[in-house]
Amino acid sequence: MTGSDSTAPPAPPLDLFDPAPVAVALFMGPRLLLAYTNAEYKELYGERPLGVPAREALRDLEQEAAFDWAERVMETGETFRYTSESPVRIRDRHGRLRDRYFTVSMSRATARDGGGGPEERGVLFVALEITPEITARKQIRKLAEKRRRALQRYESLVTAATQLVWVADPSGRVTESSPYWEGITGRSGPEIRGDGWLDTAHPEDRPGLAAAWEQAVEEVPELFRHTYRLGHADGSYRHYELRAVPVRESGRVVEWVGACADVEDRWWQDRRKDLMARVSSAVTESTRVEDALAALGEAIVPELADGCGLYLFTEITEPVSDEPLVINRVAVSVRDGLVTEDMAPAPPRTERVERGSAFDRAVREQRPVHRRPAPGAAEPGDVPPGTLTWANAVGVHDIVMIPITVGDVVVSVLTAYSSGDRPPLGSAELSLIRDLIDQSKPSVGTILEYRRTQRISLALQRSLLTEPPRPDGLEIVARYEPSAMADEVGGDWYDSFVLPDGAVTLIIGDVAGHDLSAAITMGKMRNMLRGLVVDRQEPPGDILRRLDLGTQILNPEETTTTCILARIEHAPGGRRQLHYSVAGHPPPLLVGPEGTARYLDQAQDVLLGGLAPDLVRSSSVEPLPPGCTVFLYTDGLIERPGQDIDTGLAWLRRKAARLATVPLADFCGELVAEAMAESNDDIAVVAVRMPEGDSGGPSG
Repeated sequence: MTGSDSTAPPAPPLDLFDPAPVAVALFMGPRLLLAYTNAEYKELYGERPLGVPAREALRDLEQEAAFDWAERVMETGETFRYTSESPVRIRDRHGRLRDRYFTVSMSRATARDGGGGPEERGVLFVALEITPEITARKQIRKLAEKRRRALQRYESLVTAATQLVWVADPSGRVTESSPYWEGITGRSGPEIRGDGWLDTAHPEDRPGLAAAWEQAVEEVPELFRHTYRLGHADGSYRHYELRAVPVRESGRVVEWVGACADVEDRWWQDRRKDLMARVSSAVTESTRVEDALAALGEAIVPELADGCGLYLFTEITEPVSDEPLVINRVAVSVRDGLVTEDMAPAPPRTERVERGSAFDRAVREQRPVHRRPAPGAAEPGDVPPGTLTWANAVGVHDIVMIPITVGDVVVSVLTAYSSGDRPPLGSAELSLIRDLIDQSKPSVGTILEYRRTQRISLALQRSLLTEPPRPDGLEIVARYEPSAMADEVGGDWYDSFVLPDGAVTLIIGDVAGHDLSAAITMGKMRNMLRGLVVDRQEPPGDILRRLDLGTQILNPEETTTTCILARIEHAPGGRRQLHYSVAGHPPPLLVGPEGTARYLDQAQDVLLGGLAPDLVRSSSVEPLPPGCTVFLYTDGLIERPGQDIDTGLAWLRRKAARLATVPLADFCGELVAEAMAESNDDIAVVAVRMPEGDSGGPSG
C-alpha cells in the first residue's frame, strides 16, 4: 500500500502492484472506501484521498454505471469488464482535463487483518488506457467512410450516361471504361482497354497524345491535360480535353482516373482568335498583294484544309466578259505529306479557266462553289485549272472555290481542299475561312488600289520618256528601270532633243516620292522645262533659274526636284562642248576613250525651288574630246542601303572607266544591271558618245 489514514480499513500488502503498467485501485468495505492506488492510477486519475467513499473520491469521473457495477461485484462475486465507447473526461495529476478511453476490469477481493479477525470484502479495480487505439480506430473508420463515399461517387461517375471516364493502372493502361465512352466512340470495352483507347484519337493527333501520356505516367503530375480530336462512331471528330489524375496510397500511384470533356466550341473560338490575329498581322505588314494572299493560305493550311490555292486577276474589269477568264495563280499552300518531287499542285503561273467550270462559275456568279468528287475521280471542271493530276493523286474529295471581292468586283479566288482522312469542309471551317477573307479585304483592297495607282504612274512616266534623237555623228542611249525591290514608281525622268541651232539638249531629273503625285509633278516639270529650253537661247543656269521662279510662283507646294540641264554645242575650232548646270543633282560623269573618268562639278547649285529669286544659277562649259562619253544618271544608280553616296560615286567612276570603249548600249546596260541588284530606288540614265575624230561640224 502507498498510504493510509485513521479511517481506512486494513488492506492486504499490495506493493506488488506498484510497478504495474496498468492502473490499480482497491475499494474496501460496504461503503467502498478507497484503500489503495498504484503509480499508474495516480498518473491517469491524479491523487485521490484514501478512506473516502469512491463516489466522493472519484466524483469527477462521472462513471455512475461503473460504481453500480462495483457494488454488484462485491455482493455477488461476479467479475465485470467493459470498454468505454464514449470518452471519460478527467483531470490528470498535472491538472489537465482530457478525454480518455479505458478498458476496465473489476473483481471481488477479500482481506484479513493481521490479528486473524474476520475477512473484509472489497473490489479490485484495474484500468488500461486505450485512448490511442480508440483514436486510431476512429480515424480509420473516418478514412474508410471517406473512401467509401469517394468510391460511390466514382462509381456513379463511371456509370453516368454523359461522362467519358476510364481507369488506368499505374503503367497507364486502361482497365475500365464508361458505357458512354464505348457508345460515343463505337468501340467495345475490350477494344478500349490497354492502349486501345489511344486509337480513338484522330490519326494525326494519336502520336502527340501517346507521347504526352507516356511522359505523364513517367513524371506523375498532379493533373494531366491534353486536347485532341476524338473519333465518334459516325466517323466524325470533335475536340475533347482529357484530364487525368493519379490515385495514390501511401505515396505510391495505384491507378489513374481520366475523364474527357467536349471542348469543340471553345476550341473553335480559340482557333478563330489565333488565326484572325495571325492573318491580320501578316496581311497588314504586306506591301504586295501576292504576299498578303500567301499569308492567308498559310493560315488556312493545315489548320482548316489540306491545301489552298490563291488566284489573282492582273486586270480588274467589271463586268466580266464572255471570253474565257485568264487568272494568275500567285500562291499555293499544301500540308506536309501531300507534296513530293513528282506530285505537287502547279506552281504560281498564269492559268486559262475553262468556261462553265466550277471555278468559272464562282467568279461570274460571285459566290462560293463546292465540289465533292470521289477520291481520285475528279473531273477537269471540278477543280481549278492546273490541279487535276495532283488532286486525284492525293485523293482530294472536297473542293470549295470562294471569290474575293473588293467593292463589287472579283479580284481574287481562294480554293481550299480536303483529302484522305480529313472530313469535308464543314460549316465551321467555311465560316472561319470567310471571316479570314473578310478581315483581309481592306488590306488587299488598299494594296490593289496602290498597285493600280502605280500602274497609272508608270504609264504616265513611260509616256514622257521619249526615244532620244539620232543627230548626225552622235550616239545617244537612255534607260529607265523602276525599282526591282518594291512595287514603286518614282519621279525619275530623262529627256533629249535637238534645238534649231543644232545643239543637242540633255535633261535628267528626279522628283522626290514614289507615287502618282510624284509622277504628275515630274510631267509638269518636264514640260515646263522643255518649253523654256526651246523658247530661250540662254545658258542652262539661266533657264533653270526661270524654272525656279515658275515653280515657286505657279506650284509652290511642289515637292523636291533635282535636275541637270546640258547642251552639247558646237565649239570654235570644229569641236563640241558640254554647256551645263546642275540643280542639286549628282554631277555628270565624263568618260574618256583611254579609260579615264571624272565628275564635272563646276556648276553645282541647290535643288529647284530652293534658290532665292534675286540669285542666279551658274553654268559651266566642258570641252568634249573625240570618243568620250557624257553620262547623266539619277541617284538610284549610286545609292545603296547602308552605304554613303561617296562610295557609290567612287564605284560608278571606276566601273565606267573600265567600260569606256564598250558599245554605248552595253555601257548603260551593265551599269544599270549591277546597280539594280542592290538598289531600292528606280534608275534613269542618259549617255552620249562623241565619234572618234570628231570635228563637230561647222564652228559657231
